[in-house]
Amino acid sequence: MAYAIARIKKLKRSNLAGSEAHTARERETPNADRSKKNIRFIGSNSSTETLDQLVIDKIGQQQRKIRPDAVYAVEILLTASPEYFRPDCPTKAGYYEADKVRAWLFASQQWLQDNYGSRIVRAELHLDEATPHIHAYFVPLDDNGQLRAKHFFDGRQKMRKFQDSYSAATEHLGLERGIKGSKAQHQDIKDFYSIVNAGIEPNSKLSQSQMQAKAADRDRAQTRKQELERTAKALAQENERLQQRIQELEASKNQWLQQATLLRELALEDVAWQLGLDRDHSQANRWKGHGHIINIDKSKFYDFAPGHQKGGGGAIDLVMHVNDCDFKKAISWLHDRFGESGVMRAAIAKTQQEVIEIAQKQPRPQFTPPAADDNQWLSVQNYLTKKRGLPNYLVSALKESGLLYADERKNVVFGMRTLTGEVMGAFVRGTVGEDNTFMGYAKGTKRSESWFYLRLGGEDSDENDEIQRVILCKSPIDTLSVAALEIEIHDGVPPDRTMYLAVDSPQSLPLEFLRTIQRIGVTFDNDELGNEAAHAVKELLPQAQIVMPDEFDWNQQLLATLERERLEQKPRSRGLRR
Repeated sequence: MAYAIARIKKLKRSNLAGSEAHTARERETPNADRSKKNIRFIGSNSSTETLDQLVIDKIGQQQRKIRPDAVYAVEILLTASPEYFRPDCPTKAGYYEADKVRAWLFASQQWLQDNYGSRIVRAELHLDEATPHIHAYFVPLDDNGQLRAKHFFDGRQKMRKFQDSYSAATEHLGLERGIKGSKAQHQDIKDFYSIVNAGIEPNSKLSQSQMQAKAADRDRAQTRKQELERTAKALAQENERLQQRIQELEASKNQWLQQATLLRELALEDVAWQLGLDRDHSQANRWKGHGHIINIDKSKFYDFAPGHQKGGGGAIDLVMHVNDCDFKKAISWLHDRFGESGVMRAAIAKTQQEVIEIAQKQPRPQFTPPAADDNQWLSVQNYLTKKRGLPNYLVSALKESGLLYADERKNVVFGMRTLTGEVMGAFVRGTVGEDNTFMGYAKGTKRSESWFYLRLGGEDSDENDEIQRVILCKSPIDTLSVAALEIEIHDGVPPDRTMYLAVDSPQSLPLEFLRTIQRIGVTFDNDELGNEAAHAVKELLPQAQIVMPDEFDWNQQLLATLERERLEQKPRSRGLRR
């Protein structure tokens, strides 16, 4: 809760110079930040114009002699508690939100003008201490131009009116008035500091340290209140999200129930009853009628009656058999007896049964890789080693193992294998021409079950060594580029058994395998799509580390590295270290 604060200090003529020395920063001021500039918004900034001169000029000629102890001016202090200027951090001295200061300054200026007009001879906004505040000098002239401070500030009623007036002028800012009835009295400059620095109501019965402790207690309470409010708000938002999620789950549940109902076959017992058959109570699951003796076993049936001996599965088959009708008439009959949902259930069950039978009987499709053409290998090899910068020893080794080769169109074919080594796909990349962008998967490739990969490193470099780390790359070319760069870095194969694996989408990740690997590097393209894909992988594999190339992709990174080495005349490694 933030409060509007208004205080006065009556000044005799002998006090004017001292007060000016403080507010105009003509002397050292405790806790003032010299790097911040104060703003005088009423009165001249001339260094030759003194406060004493301004006050005397304003008083002018009086009808009677001014007493030596008369109040020549009233210093008005206007501020607000720190919670207003810095609601998120009330105890952070010197910090304030500029928008709040502007709104408060405008309201305070308007209040000074409305209540005191030209009798305010100087007013300044101070921003160099803990909390923004205004010092305004009011010459207490009554309507007849006579110097009468008591006319404005004598007695508790007038002080209360003064407080009420300023509070009303700032309440639209969310500032509240302090508790009415507190003892209003003149305050010395130390109490003004307590207002400015702590934003508290001074109490002459409290010492400075007690007032500071009181302010600290209030700040802690305010901070705790704000924390509780934020927690309550967060809990309310979380509750709203949970309620929405519950509604979504309920809707999803109902949808799944509807789907499950559709997928559940019509009970053959119900269909038999509608067909006019009666249960034979002497034998379980047997139904008789119309010359049929039908045994029902879940979704299957068999007719034992002479001349009708036949079996089948599902409601449609049963209707076709008993009614001796075709498929269309069976559908029409079921629709008539069980309605649209019933006939749909029967149709879905029939389709499912037929699909299962087909899947069981048909042989599994076998992938046929593109035919190799060794006559085109030299052209493909030149593309990989010269244009793509891949080491010849690496390309030759992969060719020897059958992991890549050339087809009749001079495309490079990258074999894709399951993790156990079975070839189930291929990635094809065009090599002819300056800007050949042809690439894609060979027909029949199983992208979610096979990948282009190679294994390198480890102590014995045994093909069956346990994989210790996996590097995920966007394409086969990038996969080989990263492998080549690591060979260059290690001056041979990496010390840990490493799998370099090409995956172009998080959908194609072998997640079950990768979740067993603690060290995974994600090396996709250095662009928005690559970054998005890399973070999608990291969501699935939290242990993964994202590594972006300096260039657009890792092949360009390899080419840039080779160019730097050429310029530096550093010889490249010519083989794998055994």
